[in-house]
Amino acid sequence: MSVTELQELVRFLEDRFACAQACTECARACALRAGLADIDGPEDQQLIRRKGILCTEVCDATCRLLAEQATQSEDVLRSQVEWCRTVCLETAHVFDLGPGSEEGAQACRDCARACAEFLTRLR
Repeated sequence: MSVTELQELVRFLEDRFACAQACTECARACALRAGLADIDGPEDQQLIRRKGILCTEVCDATCRLLAEQATQSEDVLRSQVEWCRTVCLETAHVFDLGPGSEEGAQACRDCARACAEFLTRLR
């Protein structure tokens, strides 16, 4: 393996780890936000709760996929990371509707950005 190939591999693994780490942080923030949303409250609180739960599940699944040692199909990896990026952006927009959701929205945007950066490595 040449030095350039090794550097590319290291960069790929670093981006993969950064994406997985951002997914974990986003999942934590979304789970917290979903837990604080009033299930019997106004419709926007219910939407925040549902989106928070969905985002938590998608980020958890993405993190698990990124952490697997087995070689994953690039198409499967790309699809999962793209789905995560999309859900995180949608969740950030929903979180913007609720007061006190700024940290959760930022975690979602950070995760979406990490997913987008990792996707550039897959193309």
